[in-house]
Amino acid sequence: MNPIFQEEITACNRCSRLVKYRTQVPPAKRFEHYNYWRKPVAGFGDPQAKLLIVGLAPSAHGGNRTGRVFTGDESGRFLFSALYRAGLSSSPSSEERGDGMTLHGVYITAIVKCAPPANKPLTIEAETCIDNFFRRELDALKPKAILALGGFAYMWTIKALAKKGVDTSSAGRFGHGEAYRVGDDGPWIICSYHPSPQNTYTGTLTAEMFLLTLLKAYELSVNVG
Repeated sequence: MNPIFQEEITACNRCSRLVKYRTQVPPAKRFEHYNYWRKPVAGFGDPQAKLLIVGLAPSAHGGNRTGRVFTGDESGRFLFSALYRAGLSSSPSSEERGDGMTLHGVYITAIVKCAPPANKPLTIEAETCIDNFFRRELDALKPKAILALGGFAYMWTIKALAKKGVDTSSAGRFGHGEAYRVGDDGPWIICSYHPSPQNTYTGTLTAEMFLLTLLKAYELSVNVG
């Protein structure tokens, strides 16, 4: 697991609706004998990374089950496969938080640290998470590029940067593959459709589309002036 606010994040009980849901959501039938994590899920990856990948929140039977963001669900399988193809992951898949996977030059987190009902956090829950954790993750990592997975992650990344005093007026509308540099010296924010089954199964987001956007984000993170 990652060293960035790990214990503080996993001990958080600020949002009563999320606490109730994450602790009481029934196990999926195929995981009925699995000991679910049922706590907030911190980010993980390379603490020296200059590329930050940001998702919406842990899934009920993915991160909320395994204890690691994007681990053990279809979105994560799509994401890690691309990271592996890009040379940024030691493995093309991840099903358990203790599987030894390592990331190179990339760190992954989510705006909201707890699995939300219907995968839809409330505004106050997102505000609470960015104020207590995400803004501090940005301070600790100082990413040169941020790959926002989906419109929710993009919107709240912009809000978090604005709260830090970054001029975000150059950030335009969300669109897959769009890239905007904010502030006087970065970071770049790159947009991607979220790798959820509703996007990947329908062809809205293909493996090649996502790989190209991931490589673009990584190139910006290492070559930004």
